[in-house]
Amino acid sequence: MKKEQSHPVISGKRTFGQKAADSLTKWAGSWTFIILFFILIIIWISANIYGWVNQWDPYPFILLNLALSLLAAIQAPIILMSQNREAQKDRLRAQYDYAVNRKAEREISEIQKQLNRIEKKLR
Repeated sequence: MKKEQSHPVISGKRTFGQKAADSLTKWAGSWTFIILFFILIIIWISANIYGWVNQWDPYPFILLNLALSLLAAIQAPIILMSQNREAQKDRLRAQYDYAVNRKAEREISEIQKQLNRIEKKLR
């Protein structure tokens, strides 16, 4: 019987960029990240309001808005890359499942034909 060749996407062989995208997606999609990021924003705003005289980022917090925009601009495409990899894995798994199902259907059909021949001989 022929050994199935594993596809690199499914077997886990990933490039540095793919590993980085998967790691970022795992981290950025966690409650830990959300809570820590929320705390950081509260500290930023609180420190800026407390230091009203020596504000480094005057209301409406332009520097904070820039940082959040940059984070979103970088994070979104990386998360999409990771999601695309998962979608590619799903497509390959579906193709493999379809091929296995087709093979099983052919084998069952052959077994049914053999049973019919045996049944005819027994009569």
